[in-house]
Amino acid sequence: MQSAPLTLYNSLTRSLEPFAPLDPAKGVRIYSCGPTVYNYAHLGNLRAYVFTDTLSRVLTWKGYALTHVINITDVGHLTSDADAGDDKMEAAAKAQAKSIWDIAAHYTQAFKQNIADLNIRQPSRWSVATDHIEEMLDFAKKIAPGHCYELDSGLYFDTSTVADYGRLAGTQDDVREGRIDPVAGKRHPQDFAIWRKSPPGEQRQMEWDSPWGKGAPGWHLECSVMSLKYLGAPFDIHTGGIDHREIHHPNEIAQNQAFCGCNDSGAHFWMHNNFLVDRQGKMSKSKGGFTTLQSLIDAGVHPLAYRLLCLQAQYRSELEFSAENLAAALTRLKRLVMTVTALKAKAEGEGTAPQPWLARLDEAVSDDLNTPKALPILDELLAEKKLPPADRLAALAEFDKVLGLNLLSLTREELRVRPASATLTPDEIHDRLVERQQARVVKDFQRSDTIRDELAAAGVEVMDGDPLGWDWKPAL
Repeated sequence: MQSAPLTLYNSLTRSLEPFAPLDPAKGVRIYSCGPTVYNYAHLGNLRAYVFTDTLSRVLTWKGYALTHVINITDVGHLTSDADAGDDKMEAAAKAQAKSIWDIAAHYTQAFKQNIADLNIRQPSRWSVATDHIEEMLDFAKKIAPGHCYELDSGLYFDTSTVADYGRLAGTQDDVREGRIDPVAGKRHPQDFAIWRKSPPGEQRQMEWDSPWGKGAPGWHLECSVMSLKYLGAPFDIHTGGIDHREIHHPNEIAQNQAFCGCNDSGAHFWMHNNFLVDRQGKMSKSKGGFTTLQSLIDAGVHPLAYRLLCLQAQYRSELEFSAENLAAALTRLKRLVMTVTALKAKAEGEGTAPQPWLARLDEAVSDDLNTPKALPILDELLAEKKLPPADRLAALAEFDKVLGLNLLSLTREELRVRPASATLTPDEIHDRLVERQQARVVKDFQRSDTIRDELAAAGVEVMDGDPLGWDWKPAL
């Protein structure tokens, strides 16, 4: 086990705290809020899973056993990220004239492909909301007598019945309350739905019988139920995007307090990554315009360039997304791969990772997952000519266990991603380069330059003197 003490930022206390498992015999137990599978995940959504993957990699690298649950929300999440509007899944199924189950299956598979493309490790369990309806009903029945009240639209949680509601958000001002569904009859503006009744005369695609009428669970209920079932309470770490810190997670905490009859939040650490922002503001699917990982791949950008972009910023800081920042990350990734390829050609035998370099990595990532500090250390390591190439590669293997960039196996050819807009095939490019080389042999430099310019106009960068020969220019 790496020896540097691990400190993590706890949103519940707004402070850095030393981390140790609550029950070492159970290892570290993590619950991460997963996607609502009504649409493709945008890049801002995916930053949360790069963060959570970094957390899990650091914990594993430091020697902890890990149980990690990520949920799939296929019912209950409303069109507002707060607690208002129609169910996102029902709305998507209606808009696309498809079965809600088909919608869920399609976007779940797309999300899992994003996870694979970003080299994010699989959790111990994917937990699907609709597989746990009976447990949600049992949970709601237990807390209803002391903490809930019924209205025509459903069963609502009375937030005044638990201690210090909203302490995770750090505020209970009118701005936050204004994001919550203003349902007539609610006792308090911040009260939220535990169970939503299907409107009279309307049949949802997803609805179940309950003591409060036919309907569907509120969004917040599933996470309390599934984290309790698979991790117990309290568990070690709950993660999510910073937007969850204001409403979703405080509501989870209120449910957890009601269920246990105590003031415990349900998790020891609550951790949140900050937003990915573009020049037009926070990326949001609800606004209709968003950038997916596949759109980057279609532009000719390897998905691990986006992972590297995320690692270049501390997870609690805002990360600006731009074509320039992404292109710079792709260039940096290519240079890392070129350096590693050169080291492989020089390495002799099995190397040994020098402990001082691992200690520096450990110190960086143990400081609240400080990957922006770890990356320059990696650059220094790869450039350290006093170390044999085999030793540098052995150390790189340890760095990559944490960073997840696949630098020992990734090749420059794999980084050469064909843009969807490309009009040439690799074979056609090869033929043009052969023609260009023949022109150079006979010193027909005008013809050589013309071919180069034609290739450039088609999005192909000719690289004389480089063994790779050519590369696609990302269409950013």
